[in-house]
Amino acid sequence: MKNVTLGSTGITVPQNGFGALPVQRVSTEEAAHLIRKAYDGGMRFFDTARAYSDSEEKVGKGLEGIDRSSYYLATKSMASNTGELEKQMNESLRLLKTDYVDIYQFHCVDKVYRPGDGSGMYEFMEKAKADGKIRHIGITTHKLKVAQEIIKSGLYETLQYPMSYLSTPEEIKLIEECKNHNMGFIAMKGLAGGLINQYKPAMAFMNQFDNVIPIWGIQKEEELDQWLSCFEKTPEMDEELSSYIEKEKLDLSGDFCRGCGYCMPCPVGITINQCARMSLMLRRAPSKSWLNEHWQQEMAKIEDCLNCRQCVFKCPYSLNTPGLLKKNLEDYRNVLAGETTVD
Repeated sequence: MKNVTLGSTGITVPQNGFGALPVQRVSTEEAAHLIRKAYDGGMRFFDTARAYSDSEEKVGKGLEGIDRSSYYLATKSMASNTGELEKQMNESLRLLKTDYVDIYQFHCVDKVYRPGDGSGMYEFMEKAKADGKIRHIGITTHKLKVAQEIIKSGLYETLQYPMSYLSTPEEIKLIEECKNHNMGFIAMKGLAGGLINQYKPAMAFMNQFDNVIPIWGIQKEEELDQWLSCFEKTPEMDEELSSYIEKEKLDLSGDFCRGCGYCMPCPVGITINQCARMSLMLRRAPSKSWLNEHWQQEMAKIEDCLNCRQCVFKCPYSLNTPGLLKKNLEDYRNVLAGETTVD
């Protein structure tokens, strides 16, 4: 396992980070166990967010008592004004049980905060850095054009962006652009929201780059064990894995929902971030649980779609979400009727 340096931050860690969004879904005890085991296994970079309900609290508990200088914390705020930003930053510090955050990030932005833009947001970050509350200023987005603007601005030390072997060539180019600007790249959604179901090709893809820290979303011990095994033997791109990835790209070509959930909530209660990709989940993670009464009821809600297109406006990938929902409902009903099958 090679070490990677995040650009001008100087943060150097193994290329194997812990994404703490999914630990919202498990108990505090389970989450703390996973986080401590990740640290003991060699992980040194932990990413969370104020928006991830109790994730920060669980990360703080999992790392409690460990030498603070031996690991790095990244968290985020979706605040849109300085008052809320200050409140969230202080709450993050309290929950993470720390005096400082290594990388504090503007979360899921659709615009680039700059000095003098009238918002005061960037100036607040600069003051927090001068006061020692944060060490480095980062930013996250799901939008390619915004990411390109962020890099060109030269204002941020790290960019966090969805990146996997399903990413487009234009998106993958962001990695090189960050390197050219001495900017760290934090790769979220390395498994494309669960559509990638094999860890070896996912890690081999990341291993091609020397300026990328992937943060794997982990909520089960068997998932963590897979990533920890990469410390002993890191998968490297070879002909077999390359061929597998090319086949995956063909299978998943076209528009698909990554399951990020930024489209939510839906006015009529549709669980968009699952229902809009149900066809893919049935194909790639076949389980009778997707066909149970609960999910049948959830999928039926698609009939109530108002076509208000709020989900379209909020989608970071500019998907035609109502169209995807209708297509998925049709496919789902074909599976229920036995007209099509899943492996």
